[in-house]
Amino acid sequence: MQLYLPIAELTVNMFLFLGMGGAVGFISGMFGVGGGFLLTPLLIFTGIPPAVAVASVTPQIVASSASAALSYWSRRLIDEKMTLLLAAGGSGGSALGVLVFRALRSVGQLDLIIALAYVVFLGFIGTIMLRESVRALLRSRSGRAALVPGHHNWIHGLPFKMRFRRSKLYVSVLPIIVLGSGIGFLGSILGLGGGFIMVPALIYLLRVPTNVVIGTSLAYTLITMAVATVLQASANKTVDIMLALVLMVGGVIGAQFGARVGQALRGEQLRALLAALVLMVALRVLFGLFSAPENAYSLRVLGGAV
Repeated sequence: MQLYLPIAELTVNMFLFLGMGGAVGFISGMFGVGGGFLLTPLLIFTGIPPAVAVASVTPQIVASSASAALSYWSRRLIDEKMTLLLAAGGSGGSALGVLVFRALRSVGQLDLIIALAYVVFLGFIGTIMLRESVRALLRSRSGRAALVPGHHNWIHGLPFKMRFRRSKLYVSVLPIIVLGSGIGFLGSILGLGGGFIMVPALIYLLRVPTNVVIGTSLAYTLITMAVATVLQASANKTVDIMLALVLMVGGVIGAQFGARVGQALRGEQLRALLAALVLMVALRVLFGLFSAPENAYSLRVLGGAV
Protein backbone atom coordinates (compact mmCIF):
# COMPACT_ATOMS: atom_id res chain seq x y z
CA MET A 1 0.00 0.00 0.00
CA GLN A 2 1.50 3.33 -1.11
CA LEU A 3 1.44 6.39 1.15
CA TYR A 4 2.29 9.98 0.18
CA LEU A 5 4.38 11.94 2.69
CA PRO A 6 3.58 15.67 2.25
CA ILE A 7 6.58 17.13 4.07
CA ALA A 8 9.13 14.63 2.73
CA GLU A 9 7.45 14.89 -0.71
CA LEU A 10 7.80 11.15 -1.32
CA THR A 11 5.52 8.17 -1.95
CA VAL A 12 6.50 5.16 0.16
CA ASN A 13 5.33 1.67 1.06
CA MET A 14 3.29 2.02 4.26
CA PHE A 15 3.92 -1.55 5.45
CA LEU A 16 7.69 -1.12 5.15
CA PHE A 17 7.65 1.84 7.51
CA LEU A 18 5.09 0.20 9.80
CA GLY A 19 7.44 -2.76 10.20
CA MET A 20 10.38 -0.43 10.66
CA GLY A 21 8.59 1.38 13.48
CA GLY A 22 7.64 -1.93 15.10
CA ALA A 23 11.20 -3.27 15.02
CA VAL A 24 12.63 -0.09 16.52
CA GLY A 25 9.82 -0.01 19.10
CA PHE A 26 10.79 -3.54 20.13
CA ILE A 27 14.40 -2.40 20.62
CA SER A 28 13.20 0.64 22.55
CA GLY A 29 11.23 -1.45 25.02
CA MET A 30 13.96 -4.05 25.34
CA PHE A 31 16.90 -1.74 26.05
CA GLY A 32 15.21 1.32 27.54
CA VAL A 33 16.31 3.56 24.65
CA GLY A 34 14.27 5.84 22.44
CA GLY A 35 15.40 4.02 19.30
CA GLY A 36 16.10 7.20 17.35
CA PHE A 37 19.78 6.27 16.95
CA LEU A 38 18.59 3.37 14.79
CA LEU A 39 15.42 4.74 13.20
CA THR A 40 16.84 8.06 11.97
CA PRO A 41 19.63 6.43 9.88
CA LEU A 42 17.15 3.83 8.57
CA LEU A 43 14.83 6.58 7.33
CA ILE A 44 17.71 8.42 5.70
CA PHE A 45 18.89 5.21 4.00
CA THR A 46 15.39 4.74 2.53
CA GLY A 47 15.42 8.22 0.97
CA ILE A 48 13.76 10.43 3.60
CA PRO A 49 15.51 13.85 3.78
CA PRO A 50 17.67 14.05 6.95
CA ALA A 51 15.89 17.13 8.33
CA VAL A 52 12.48 15.42 7.98
CA ALA A 53 13.83 12.12 9.32
CA VAL A 54 15.23 13.72 12.49
CA ALA A 55 12.07 15.70 13.23
CA SER A 56 9.57 12.95 12.34
CA VAL A 57 11.31 10.37 14.51
CA THR A 58 10.65 12.36 17.69
CA PRO A 59 6.88 11.62 17.89
CA GLN A 60 7.59 7.93 17.22
CA ILE A 61 10.07 7.95 20.11
CA VAL A 62 7.39 9.55 22.30
CA ALA A 63 4.86 6.84 21.43
CA SER A 64 7.17 3.84 21.84
CA SER A 65 8.72 5.25 25.03
CA ALA A 66 5.28 5.86 26.54
CA SER A 67 4.17 2.33 25.69
CA ALA A 68 7.26 0.72 27.23
CA ALA A 69 7.42 3.11 30.21
CA LEU A 70 3.89 2.13 31.25
CA SER A 71 5.05 -1.46 31.52
CA TYR A 72 7.95 -0.50 33.81
CA TRP A 73 5.83 1.96 35.82
CA SER A 74 3.27 -0.75 36.59
CA ARG A 75 6.12 -2.78 38.10
CA ARG A 76 7.45 0.24 40.07
CA LEU A 77 10.74 0.23 38.15
CA ILE A 78 10.91 4.00 37.48
CA ASP A 79 12.63 6.51 39.78
CA GLU A 80 10.13 9.36 39.47
CA LYS A 81 12.22 11.97 41.31
CA MET A 82 15.29 11.34 39.15
CA THR A 83 13.15 11.34 36.01
CA LEU A 84 11.78 14.81 36.82
CA LEU A 85 15.26 16.24 37.39
CA LEU A 86 16.59 14.68 34.18
CA ALA A 87 13.57 15.94 32.25
CA ALA A 88 13.94 19.48 33.65
CA GLY A 89 17.43 19.69 32.21
CA GLY A 90 16.42 17.80 29.07
CA SER A 91 13.60 20.20 28.21
CA GLY A 92 16.00 23.16 28.23
CA GLY A 93 18.54 21.20 26.20
CA SER A 94 15.88 20.22 23.67
CA ALA A 95 14.86 23.84 23.16
CA LEU A 96 18.47 24.89 22.55
CA GLY A 97 18.99 21.94 20.20
CA VAL A 98 16.02 22.94 18.04
CA LEU A 99 17.53 26.43 17.61
CA VAL A 100 20.91 24.95 16.59
CA PHE A 101 19.12 22.52 14.25
CA ARG A 102 17.45 25.47 12.53
CA ALA A 103 20.74 27.36 12.21
CA LEU A 104 22.59 24.38 10.70
CA ARG A 105 19.76 23.80 8.26
CA SER A 106 19.80 27.43 7.14
CA VAL A 107 23.50 27.25 6.20
CA GLY A 108 23.17 23.87 4.46
CA GLN A 109 25.40 21.87 6.84
CA LEU A 110 22.76 19.78 8.59
CA ASP A 111 23.17 16.53 6.61
CA LEU A 112 26.95 16.38 7.10
CA ILE A 113 26.77 17.26 10.80
CA ILE A 114 24.16 14.55 11.41
CA ALA A 115 26.26 11.86 9.70
CA LEU A 116 29.52 12.82 11.41
CA ALA A 117 27.88 13.09 14.82
CA TYR A 118 26.33 9.65 14.48
CA VAL A 119 29.68 8.07 13.65
CA VAL A 120 31.56 9.81 16.49
CA PHE A 121 29.00 9.48 19.28
CA LEU A 122 27.76 5.99 18.48
CA GLY A 123 31.26 4.67 17.84
CA PHE A 124 32.62 6.08 21.11
CA ILE A 125 29.70 5.08 23.32
CA GLY A 126 29.31 1.66 21.69
CA THR A 127 33.00 0.79 22.14
CA ILE A 128 32.97 1.69 25.84
CA MET A 129 29.75 -0.22 26.48
CA LEU A 130 30.89 -3.33 24.60
CA ARG A 131 34.22 -3.42 26.38
CA GLU A 132 32.68 -3.19 29.85
CA SER A 133 29.80 -5.58 29.19
CA VAL A 134 32.12 -8.26 27.77
CA ARG A 135 34.30 -7.97 30.87
CA ALA A 136 31.22 -8.29 33.09
CA LEU A 137 30.07 -11.40 31.21
CA LEU A 138 33.52 -12.99 31.52
CA ARG A 139 33.62 -12.25 35.25
CA SER A 140 30.17 -13.74 35.66
CA ARG A 141 31.10 -16.96 33.84
CA SER A 142 34.31 -17.35 35.82
CA GLY A 143 32.41 -17.00 39.09
CA ARG A 144 34.18 -13.80 40.16
CA ALA A 145 32.21 -11.05 41.89
CA ALA A 146 30.97 -8.34 39.59
CA LEU A 147 32.61 -4.97 39.93
CA VAL A 148 30.42 -2.07 40.93
CA PRO A 149 30.66 0.52 38.14
CA GLY A 150 31.49 4.09 39.07
CA HIS A 151 32.32 3.22 42.72
CA HIS A 152 33.64 6.20 44.71
CA ASN A 153 34.11 8.50 41.71
CA TRP A 154 34.33 12.30 41.87
CA ILE A 155 30.62 12.74 41.10
CA HIS A 156 29.65 11.41 44.51
CA GLY A 157 31.59 14.25 46.16
CA LEU A 158 29.59 17.06 44.51
CA PRO A 159 27.30 19.32 46.60
CA PHE A 160 23.50 19.75 46.52
CA LYS A 161 22.81 16.11 47.25
CA MET A 162 19.36 14.54 47.22
CA ARG A 163 18.10 11.13 48.27
CA PHE A 164 16.58 8.90 45.58
CA ARG A 165 14.83 6.11 47.45
CA ARG A 166 13.78 4.07 44.41
CA SER A 167 17.39 3.96 43.19
CA LYS A 168 18.78 3.74 46.75
CA LEU A 169 21.15 6.64 46.09
CA TYR A 170 22.22 9.85 47.80
CA VAL A 171 23.94 11.97 45.13
CA SER A 172 24.19 15.54 43.83
CA VAL A 173 21.47 16.84 41.52
CA LEU A 174 24.05 18.74 39.42
CA PRO A 175 25.30 15.83 37.25
CA ILE A 176 21.72 14.64 36.80
CA ILE A 177 20.55 17.99 35.41
CA VAL A 178 23.67 18.40 33.23
CA LEU A 179 23.25 14.87 31.87
CA GLY A 180 19.61 15.51 31.04
CA SER A 181 20.45 18.81 29.33
CA GLY A 182 23.22 17.36 27.19
CA ILE A 183 21.18 14.39 26.00
CA GLY A 184 18.15 16.60 25.32
CA PHE A 185 20.34 18.87 23.18
CA LEU A 186 21.70 15.97 21.13
CA GLY A 187 18.24 14.45 20.84
CA SER A 188 16.80 17.52 19.14
CA ILE A 189 19.63 17.82 16.63
CA LEU A 190 20.07 14.14 15.78
CA GLY A 191 16.60 12.69 16.39
CA LEU A 192 17.83 10.62 19.34
CA GLY A 193 15.96 9.60 22.44
CA GLY A 194 19.40 9.47 24.03
CA GLY A 195 18.83 6.23 25.90
CA PHE A 196 22.02 4.66 24.52
CA ILE A 197 23.92 7.44 26.35
CA MET A 198 21.58 7.77 29.33
CA VAL A 199 21.58 4.08 30.27
CA PRO A 200 25.38 3.62 30.59
CA ALA A 201 25.80 7.09 32.16
CA LEU A 202 23.31 6.35 34.95
CA ILE A 203 24.82 2.90 35.53
CA TYR A 204 28.52 3.76 35.45
CA LEU A 205 28.54 7.33 36.77
CA LEU A 206 25.71 7.36 39.30
CA ARG A 207 25.46 3.61 40.04
CA VAL A 208 21.71 3.44 39.43
CA PRO A 209 20.48 -0.21 39.47
CA THR A 210 20.05 -1.61 35.95
CA ASN A 211 16.42 -2.62 36.44
CA VAL A 212 15.53 0.96 37.49
CA VAL A 213 17.71 2.57 34.80
CA ILE A 214 15.70 1.26 31.86
CA GLY A 215 12.32 2.49 33.09
CA THR A 216 13.77 5.84 34.20
CA SER A 217 15.46 6.32 30.83
CA LEU A 218 12.19 5.61 29.01
CA ALA A 219 10.25 8.08 31.16
CA TYR A 220 12.89 10.78 30.58
CA THR A 221 12.85 10.11 26.84
CA LEU A 222 9.07 10.39 26.76
CA ILE A 223 9.09 13.88 28.31
CA THR A 224 12.03 15.41 26.41
CA MET A 225 11.00 14.03 23.02
CA ALA A 226 7.47 15.35 23.53
CA VAL A 227 9.00 18.81 24.03
CA ALA A 228 11.26 18.36 20.98
CA THR A 229 8.30 17.27 18.81
CA VAL A 230 6.31 20.40 19.63
CA LEU A 231 9.32 22.66 19.05
CA GLN A 232 10.33 20.99 15.76
CA ALA A 233 6.78 21.21 14.42
CA SER A 234 6.31 24.86 15.40
CA ALA A 235 9.78 26.30 14.77
CA ASN A 236 11.15 24.22 11.87
CA LYS A 237 7.97 22.69 10.36
CA THR A 238 9.84 19.48 9.48
CA VAL A 239 7.61 16.91 11.22
CA ASP A 240 5.85 14.79 8.58
CA ILE A 241 2.68 13.77 10.42
CA MET A 242 1.85 10.91 8.03
CA LEU A 243 5.29 9.36 8.44
CA ALA A 244 5.19 9.91 12.20
CA LEU A 245 1.78 8.22 12.58
CA VAL A 246 2.86 5.09 10.70
CA LEU A 247 6.05 4.84 12.76
CA MET A 248 4.13 5.48 15.99
CA VAL A 249 1.64 2.66 15.40
CA GLY A 250 4.43 0.18 14.76
CA GLY A 251 6.50 1.53 17.65
CA VAL A 252 3.75 1.21 20.27
CA ILE A 253 3.08 -2.42 19.34
CA GLY A 254 6.75 -3.38 19.19
CA ALA A 255 7.64 -1.67 22.48
CA GLN A 256 5.28 -3.86 24.49
CA PHE A 257 6.96 -7.05 23.28
CA GLY A 258 10.42 -5.54 23.73
CA ALA A 259 9.71 -4.54 27.35
CA ARG A 260 8.76 -8.13 28.21
CA VAL A 261 11.93 -9.53 26.67
CA GLY A 262 14.11 -6.87 28.32
CA GLN A 263 12.77 -7.65 31.78
CA ALA A 264 13.73 -11.30 31.31
CA LEU A 265 17.42 -10.66 30.48
CA ARG A 266 20.31 -9.91 32.82
CA GLY A 267 21.84 -6.43 32.93
CA GLU A 268 25.20 -7.32 31.36
CA GLN A 269 23.47 -9.23 28.56
CA LEU A 270 21.32 -6.19 27.74
CA ARG A 271 24.35 -3.89 27.73
CA ALA A 272 26.34 -6.18 25.44
CA LEU A 273 23.50 -6.46 22.93
CA LEU A 274 22.87 -2.71 22.97
CA ALA A 275 26.59 -1.98 22.50
CA ALA A 276 26.77 -4.29 19.48
CA LEU A 277 23.71 -2.64 17.94
CA VAL A 278 25.10 0.87 18.48
CA LEU A 279 28.41 -0.07 16.82
CA MET A 280 26.65 -1.64 13.81
CA VAL A 281 24.69 1.57 13.22
CA ALA A 282 27.87 3.67 13.51
CA LEU A 283 29.67 1.46 10.96
CA ARG A 284 26.73 1.67 8.55
CA VAL A 285 26.67 5.49 8.73
CA LEU A 286 30.45 5.59 8.28
CA PHE A 287 30.15 3.39 5.20
CA GLY A 288 27.56 5.79 3.78
CA LEU A 289 29.95 8.73 4.15
CA PHE A 290 32.56 7.10 1.92
CA SER A 291 30.35 5.25 -0.55
CA ALA A 292 29.59 6.83 -3.94
CA PRO A 293 26.22 8.67 -4.08
CA GLU A 294 23.49 7.42 -6.38
CA ASN A 295 23.41 10.78 -8.18
CA ALA A 296 26.74 12.16 -9.34
CA TYR A 297 25.47 15.73 -9.21
CA SER A 298 22.57 17.81 -7.94
CA LEU A 299 20.69 20.81 -9.30
CA ARG A 300 20.13 23.98 -7.30
CA VAL A 301 18.78 27.40 -8.19
CA LEU A 302 21.23 30.13 -7.24
CA GLY A 303 20.62 33.85 -6.95
CA GLY A 304 17.05 33.60 -8.25
CA ALA A 305 18.16 32.47 -11.72
CA VAL A 306 15.63 30.61 -13.84
